[in-house]
Amino acid sequence: MSTVIVDVEGMTCQHCVKAVTAEVGGIPGVTEVSIALEAEGTSKVTVVADEAVPEDALKAAIDEAGYSMVGVQHS
Repeated sequence: MSTVIVDVEGMTCQHCVKAVTAEVGGIPGVTEVSIALEAEGTSKVTVVADEAVPEDALKAAIDEAGYSMVGVQHS
C-alpha cells in the first residue's frame, strides 16, 4: 500500500474537489482520494493506492481536472 500527499493550487469549491477526485481516482491502483480544501491556498490531496503511483500520472490527472500540482510528499 502506498500513500502520497499532493499539494494542489487553484481549487476553490466542492466542484473542484469532485473534479480532482474523479481524475485521480481513475488512475489504476488508486483506492482512495481525500482532499483538504484550502480555497485561498494550497489544498492537500491524499492518495492511497495498492502500489506507488507515478508522479507523472498524478500530475497528468490533476492537470486534466484543470488544476496545478505544486508539490508531493510520499509517506
